[in-house]
Amino acid sequence: MKTMQDAFHHTLKDIYYAENAIAKALPKMASAATGKELKAAFTDHLEETKEQIKILKAVFKSIDAKPEGEKCDAIEGLIKESEGIIEEASGKALQACLIGAAQAVEHYEIARYGTLREWAKELGHTEAHDLLSQILDMEKAANAKLTGIAVETVNA
Repeated sequence: MKTMQDAFHHTLKDIYYAENAIAKALPKMASAATGKELKAAFTDHLEETKEQIKILKAVFKSIDAKPEGEKCDAIEGLIKESEGIIEEASGKALQACLIGAAQAVEHYEIARYGTLREWAKELGHTEAHDLLSQILDMEKAANAKLTGIAVETVNA
């Protein structure tokens, strides 16, 4: 990566890979969740993630690039951590740890989308900026929803 455009395109491919990996992992997390609210949050977020993948395809199109992913070690590690939680934890601890793992993913996504959005702005990619802002707002809302479930239900 030698230019900001190179960095933007590389990071866009990284998050595209990540969203697709998350879409594969969320059903396992929903299945492991025993609380009705948490299970619904994971199921709802799966649908949001599928929508985000569509939006990312539009971002690629807006910069005349082919939608493709590039392996993201960060998301692979976060997903591996959630799989370990599913195997090792149980009861209330499982629910609390699932929320923690999901929030780690959300925080990663918020960081990536915040960066991509600002880079898009600097590069003059107005449509990409607007689309990435939509996804960033969705990720922040998902994180807030998980915090609410943790505070009001699981941690209580």
